[in-house]
Amino acid sequence: MNSIEEMSPVASHNNGTVEITYKTIGPARPSQIRVASHIKVSDLRNAIAEKGKFPVVNLRMILRGKALKDEEDGDDLYVTLKDQDSLIVAVIPKPPAGVENFDDEDDDDVLKFKLPPSASRWKRKLYYFLRNKLKLPDIILMGLFSLSLKMWVIITLWFILAPIAHRWDLGPIFILVTGFSIILLNLGKRQPGDVSAYSIFNEDFRELPGTYNAERIDRDIRAGQL
Repeated sequence: MNSIEEMSPVASHNNGTVEITYKTIGPARPSQIRVASHIKVSDLRNAIAEKGKFPVVNLRMILRGKALKDEEDGDDLYVTLKDQDSLIVAVIPKPPAGVENFDDEDDDDVLKFKLPPSASRWKRKLYYFLRNKLKLPDIILMGLFSLSLKMWVIITLWFILAPIAHRWDLGPIFILVTGFSIILLNLGKRQPGDVSAYSIFNEDFRELPGTYNAERIDRDIRAGQL
């Protein structure tokens, strides 16, 4: 059961729900919450964060002496709870505004590549396999997962066609076509009202303000400004 419901004591055992106690580190009193007995760790975290008004990102949970993780190798982790189970909840404080943090571990976390939460299941499985099993560095993972599926198809086709072009002695032409294709595909599109830095591409050959060219120099000489 993936949903989380807070229910009245009358329905304490309906739908496989249990009442657990969570205690935040600090002077706060313990609180109770009713959740499903078999629940995703991420759903449990969201439920406690919603009831206690805690930031979900900074919330850490400990059950029976073990820190709970939302997922492992791309798979969502579940936890089985019992009535009167106790959780220890820790909220990592944010640094005060204007105070710089020079912690090396925090710097390393910032530099690490992480998949967005919206990533598909197969992409997460592939990511954890490459990172945990093959131990690929984050810079390579960033390059691999930043490319779209369309780009991967183009790269695959290029490597398939390259030997064929070499066999037919068309290698130089193949490289030239590749270079021009890269230039053309990365030209981008101008939005309405945008002006190119090259006046030849603009309507009525309109130049950007402040353009300094031979015509401007000639005009300044005639006006006695040079």
